[in-house]
Amino acid sequence: MNDRFLRACRREPVDATPVWFMRQAGRYMPEYRALRQKHTLLELCKTPELACEVTLQPLKLGVDAAILFADILLPLEPMGAPFEFAKGEGPVFHTPVDTRAKVDALRIIDPGELQYVLDAIKTIKREISGKLPLIGFAGAPFTLASYLIEGGKSAHYAKMKKMMYGETSTWHALMEKLAEVVRRYLRAQIDAGADCIQLFDSWVGQLSADDYRTYVQRHVAHILKDVSAAGVPVIHFGTGTYHLLEAQREAGGDVIGLDWRTPLDEGWKRVGYDHGVQGNLDPTLLFAPPAVAQKQAQIILDLAAKRNGHIFNLGHGILPETPVDHVKSMIDFVHERTQR
Repeated sequence: MNDRFLRACRREPVDATPVWFMRQAGRYMPEYRALRQKHTLLELCKTPELACEVTLQPLKLGVDAAILFADILLPLEPMGAPFEFAKGEGPVFHTPVDTRAKVDALRIIDPGELQYVLDAIKTIKREISGKLPLIGFAGAPFTLASYLIEGGKSAHYAKMKKMMYGETSTWHALMEKLAEVVRRYLRAQIDAGADCIQLFDSWVGQLSADDYRTYVQRHVAHILKDVSAAGVPVIHFGTGTYHLLEAQREAGGDVIGLDWRTPLDEGWKRVGYDHGVQGNLDPTLLFAPPAVAQKQAQIILDLAAKRNGHIFNLGHGILPETPVDHVKSMIDFVHERTQR
């Protein structure tokens, strides 16, 4: 197996800095767009053979890990919060979970109710046959709650914060349910064959450090402490988290994700050299001429200073319309420049 990704997660020496990209399987690839002409996003997620096909599409670019093709919102439907992907709007929950009664009505589900995800993991593992590690993932409670309460994407998270500040017992009841569902779900992904887990807390940067510690941290720790005990590396990811890095470290994870707004050397010093770090190229730089993007990538590599534990990635996911050849050239550049 090409294990440089797993070795970096464990802060062991590697022959070159590993590279993978969030949303590396997705809309920037013509093969993916061709599948989406025939199937909805949820059909791709819920059909293990199709989820496997999409997961494998970017591997030809030379990435050092595969990441399961799924969506962070999938556990919410069997919990009792159905949603749809509205064209141009993203996910829409027509009945937001914004009262105590609606929170109480949500079910703590068994992971078997997401068997199609677990079957996709098993199918992918058979197909890659030990050549690369597979990353499983789930959304963190805060990010899931933001969609549930707001009814979809939000600019200010006012409805969510209204519950968080004004109906604190309802907030924690919701977070406890989400945390337990995610904990079970990630454990099941590991049992199905995932070699690493990433927890996506994409929108948690909306909180102050004090609010994170008061309203979120213990729920994330409930997940990460238990998942880490399963023996696979755990990546704790968020965006806009410059002010939250110490609190995220306290919550758990072997590797902390850094976005492009945090200088990599400063971020790593703050989370501690007993942790790995992942990141942190601005996703929009992949639209720039390769020489421009590579100049910025070299700065990131220099800041990593060949210390064990750096995984090269974007600060968030690959954007649609990103040129595929720019993605490949970045992967090749990082590998060539970091060969030990």
